[in-house]
Amino acid sequence: MEISTTAAQRLAWYKALYGPGVLAPRGWHCFSTYGSDGSNLFVSPDPIDTKALFSPDWKGFSGQAIQISVSSGGTSGRFEVAKVIARVFPAYKEFAQNVIAEGIEPASDFPFGPYASDKLTYRAKNIVEFETPANTKGMGTDSRLQADASPIDGVAIITGQDTDLIQLSARVPAKDRDLILFIVQQVESDAAAGAQ
Repeated sequence: MEISTTAAQRLAWYKALYGPGVLAPRGWHCFSTYGSDGSNLFVSPDPIDTKALFSPDWKGFSGQAIQISVSSGGTSGRFEVAKVIARVFPAYKEFAQNVIAEGIEPASDFPFGPYASDKLTYRAKNIVEFETPANTKGMGTDSRLQADASPIDGVAIITGQDTDLIQLSARVPAKDRDLILFIVQQVESDAAAGAQ
């Protein structure tokens, strides 16, 4: 993947100790979580209040933020994987149906079909780029990012023998919207390299 010099100077690489890395605007802050269900990396222009992040009262990031998550399809992460498959990956519908059939979570937690307002662009049967419009619930808010006055862009990728999910949700300042292309392409490139 080629990144122009001017864009590269505005980006930095943020990496979780256990989990994925992601490009984001230079000078931001990051924090990662890791568990049996998978891993998350959060990147924000503001320092991340870890006490708030783990609080049951915290609703999520209301401003600019980037989240990249890996949900493990072979563990308790399968519930998140199944929810995203139900929304946007019809080729993997059987996986979602099998998770629903377990009866651990109600079938109503796994609505089939995309969010009405999301703009979806399929790159392959297992890769979909999305844009969730401002002030709207969608793939972008199926993360720790709350809906607000700016859109959320991202990509969801099904990968691996266990049907894992990689999902990026990114909301950046308007002046940095041109960086979204590079951020998304890097996630797709890393996923393809990891699958080989």
